[in-house]
Amino acid sequence: MRMLSQEEERDDSAEVTWEDQQRINSFSKLNTRLRNIEEKIAELKQEKEALDDISMELELADEDKPVMYRIGEAFIHLPHPRAVKRLEKDLAALNAELEKHTSSAEDCEKQMKELKVILYAKFGRAINLDE
Repeated sequence: MRMLSQEEERDDSAEVTWEDQQRINSFSKLNTRLRNIEEKIAELKQEKEALDDISMELELADEDKPVMYRIGEAFIHLPHPRAVKRLEKDLAALNAELEKHTSSAEDCEKQMKELKVILYAKFGRAINLDE
């Protein structure tokens, strides 16, 4: 990060209109939303990794013994075939949710990019939209 020179600080030739302020506010909201979505995606990827590990464990498990399977906050005993089906269903739901959040993140990034172009065109170095 660099400091602005005094000349750059005084460069207030671009007046901030109501529309500009709305664009800046929209960018800020999108940025916050994107950070939240990225956190959720990270959580979902971690959960997917855990379900993949469980899938490997179930392949090695004895099919005659019941399996402890987590549903919400509780663990219940399920027959092995039913646990495998439940795991496949949970993985499919998780993949769908992950895809939905990834799509939302891409949409936010696209909108932010459009706003950046407009705002940087008007304000130049007088505005910082990067983290």
